[in-house]
Amino acid sequence: MSTDSTPKENANSSDNVDSLRGVDAEDAARSWLHARNIHDIECIVPDLAGVARGKMMPTEKFFSGPVMTMPASIFAQTISGSYPEDDERFQHNPIDGDLYFRADYSTLTVVPWETDPTAQLIHDAYTRDGSPVETAPRNVLKRILKLYEDKGWEPVVAPEIEFYLVKPNTDPDYPLERPTGRSGRPEVGRQSYSISALNEFDDLIDDIYDLSEKQGLEIDTMIHEEGAAQMEINLRHGNPLELADQVFLFKRTIREAALRHDMFATFMSKPMSNQPGSAMHIHQSVIDKQTGKNIFSDAEGKETPAFLSFIGGHQKYLPYVTSMMAPYVNSYRRFARSSTAPVNVYWGYDNRTVGLRVPYSDPQARRLENRVPGSDANPYLAIAASLACGYLGMMEELTPDAPQSVDCSDLQKALPRGLTDALALFERNDAMVQIFGEKFVATYRAIKYEEFETFMSVISPWEREYLLLNV
Repeated sequence: MSTDSTPKENANSSDNVDSLRGVDAEDAARSWLHARNIHDIECIVPDLAGVARGKMMPTEKFFSGPVMTMPASIFAQTISGSYPEDDERFQHNPIDGDLYFRADYSTLTVVPWETDPTAQLIHDAYTRDGSPVETAPRNVLKRILKLYEDKGWEPVVAPEIEFYLVKPNTDPDYPLERPTGRSGRPEVGRQSYSISALNEFDDLIDDIYDLSEKQGLEIDTMIHEEGAAQMEINLRHGNPLELADQVFLFKRTIREAALRHDMFATFMSKPMSNQPGSAMHIHQSVIDKQTGKNIFSDAEGKETPAFLSFIGGHQKYLPYVTSMMAPYVNSYRRFARSSTAPVNVYWGYDNRTVGLRVPYSDPQARRLENRVPGSDANPYLAIAASLACGYLGMMEELTPDAPQSVDCSDLQKALPRGLTDALALFERNDAMVQIFGEKFVATYRAIKYEEFETFMSVISPWEREYLLLNV
């Protein structure tokens, strides 16, 4: 197998490996797997929905066999398992030929919920001639990071992921219900930051921490959010690709931990109509690779023009990439006025009613928090889209409007209110087509329109309630 990086032991002795570039990655991985008596490897690839696709194979076959292949259609599949029809912009490979997948050994870690010793390893997608596949989410993020690298910059991000715990739901016609914790009673009212509400799920939370530690996933903090049994996990800041990998793996981990306790964990943006939505806020800063300094602060600790342009870029371009931050019909239910979710692209200092918040911090930690993405977003695409907005803002030397210091939760500005509107903005913006590539834009557009058509074929309870006998 070809490789991108070399594994080594994590300093915290968890059962994962850290990134270290080199030619001995395969040998180091062999030793790591042998030391843990691991005989099976999940070779996984995040698709456009953030779903783990791939193959399970014996360890010896992984190292002795040919390069892993899978059909190109894995990056053209909708969330419902169907495929979009070809049109003049989206032309799917009619013979569905193979793509080639290269292991990134820095992502090698155990699968702690498996009964038998098993490892998981994230792969990158390439064409037969060795070119990165433009529609693979990891490659999309790498494409944006290369723009920063060419400028001598290194973006730093810190995602915050919200999710709900719910009772198991096997019939989609019935609404989700709140789970019961240690007390045997479901939550009532809002329990933001409540320690006692968090303690209701102590056993589950212990499992989340335990499974995360075994994979080397670092949780900064965990809190109880506004909704009933709604949690938030904050990750430590770091390299955007590594953090996207962590979010991808965290989602798998949290779902598995919840199943152990007869619950579902859902990352739907708006799973319950009478509860707040779930977000994936992204904190972002940019480091000068030569000096190691945050380019958002000058020598005196004041804001730089680059910082203001980074904000201006988000204000101008967020509407054009909303379809990547709110990728489903359900996502737009979260954007409700008079809610904690942003409905605008205003910005402000420590203002949680705007889409773009600047937390108070010391100069080296100066950052912008993008509050638009939902927790249902593919982390690779949401981070790529957000960084693309900031990059374009700095390249165009944009100037943001005045910061808002008042409640803006009822003020709508620019953000599209539906998936089809968001897709139209995305595909018609020349800057987005250029920065993400025509192939990715056409594929993403086709998949999302196909998902929308599938949604339109379903009759909702609202329609039966209000239209059945009244129209």
